[in-house]
Amino acid sequence: MVPYPHRSELLPDWDGHRLRVRAVSGQKIGIGIDGCQFIALIADSSGVANLSLPYSPSGNARLGVQFTAQDSLEGTVTTSIGIEMNIPGMHPSGGAQHPLCALPNGQLVPLDARPMQREVAIVVPVYNAPEDVERCLDSVLGQTTGPSRLIVIDDASTDARIAPLLDRYRGINGVEILANSTNLGFTATVNRGIALAGDADVVLLNADTQVAANWLTGLRRALQSADDVATVTAVSDNAGAFSVPELEQENPFPIEWTFDQTALALWQGAGLAYPHLPTGNGFCMLIRREVIDSIGAFDVEAFPQGYGEENDFCQRASAAGFRHLIAGNVLVRHARSRSFGHERRAALGQAGMRVLRERWPRYEADVGASLFSFERRVLDWRVRKIYSLAPAHIPKSRLLCSGFDDHLALASGYDTFVLKPSDAGLELSHADNGPFEMIPLLDPTTMSRWLQQHAIDLIAIHSGSSDPVAAMLESESRRLGIPIFSCTATTDVSPEALAVHIERQRSFAGSRQ
Repeated sequence: MVPYPHRSELLPDWDGHRLRVRAVSGQKIGIGIDGCQFIALIADSSGVANLSLPYSPSGNARLGVQFTAQDSLEGTVTTSIGIEMNIPGMHPSGGAQHPLCALPNGQLVPLDARPMQREVAIVVPVYNAPEDVERCLDSVLGQTTGPSRLIVIDDASTDARIAPLLDRYRGINGVEILANSTNLGFTATVNRGIALAGDADVVLLNADTQVAANWLTGLRRALQSADDVATVTAVSDNAGAFSVPELEQENPFPIEWTFDQTALALWQGAGLAYPHLPTGNGFCMLIRREVIDSIGAFDVEAFPQGYGEENDFCQRASAAGFRHLIAGNVLVRHARSRSFGHERRAALGQAGMRVLRERWPRYEADVGASLFSFERRVLDWRVRKIYSLAPAHIPKSRLLCSGFDDHLALASGYDTFVLKPSDAGLELSHADNGPFEMIPLLDPTTMSRWLQQHAIDLIAIHSGSSDPVAAMLESESRRLGIPIFSCTATTDVSPEALAVHIERQRSFAGSRQ
């Protein structure tokens, strides 16, 4: 039995599943994991605070845990311990080379799902704020992969700059530019876009957002991770409950990184254990078409200007047996409140909440219960950890090479992984950090897991190779939306050439007339 501490002590203990720390009754104890804040707990009346760890937040079996408290006499009191998690799926080594590994409960796209084959309609309602609109539309056109359409609807903007701006996007393949003759309000405008989408899944995207590479691919994969997923919402620097790493705050990006680099870092490191919430958020939310067909679109009468309409929709979907996920690996920049302003947004939010409380009395309690779930805390912790790497690390797109005797020519400018056949099977290695895993040859389940867990952005295969590994990679690249590059001995494999190849596979790139 660990004795009760003196006032200036923190006495931690680990039983293999739960952290326990003895302190002073009512004392606030900050718990950090591998140098980043994870949670703050209050010691109970017996002076004990407990934290269950169902799995390792880093994916590594070994963790360093730090405990911090404030004492009126001693000031800041700290202690730390090292723990080992004997849970299947944990990475055995950890350390500086692999600060973040795959999570054992990551939700992968099943082999029988075809996320990239489903058409998606991206609905962007517009009202004023032309600079934001231009940034949003340009990012969508430059960063969207897979069968998709862009539906832009101007809700009778009063800013004279909007109409000529939108005219610039007319004639682009897959882009529809529409305008309401009178101001219908946000919800009715969204419903118009949903109706125009036909049989496609629908992304609601605010005009004050900016997307990055893989944004729609990530949402698609999360939606298709299970049949009962109704909506998937991205995370953001400034989107209330969907803000990371700190909730309900505007979170600055690392000063050493651009937005695109920050989004890439989350794509690679946030993990695929999508937290659940009883709602999504229409700043960037993908909706399954079957759910719209089942429960209808948004309630215009109750939420004419928005602020509550997606919450009500999601509650109706939950009542029909569907779930809502947060895609923590999809980061979307959000300016917020440019069209309405902060004061009007607050008023609309309060009005919408009154309707939600009346219709769904348990809504707020359900949000509170899931907002601080272990999965959500892990997501926020991983984002903090990712941001802490910024001074020494610049994210690079990930390239997987197969069939090359020498991959070094391809590795320049990329974070490169290599597939190597051997007598024992197929080995996945990192160009700098060595082997990850070995599998029996031609195991499509493990191959699919590798591509998803390691967030591979581009596959390069030797075109002279007729081996079945290349065929399996080609099949998975189409299914998961990963550009694949077939090389010969004379192919230009410079980073610039590969970047051009990726650009050619984007839905809208180069299609302006």
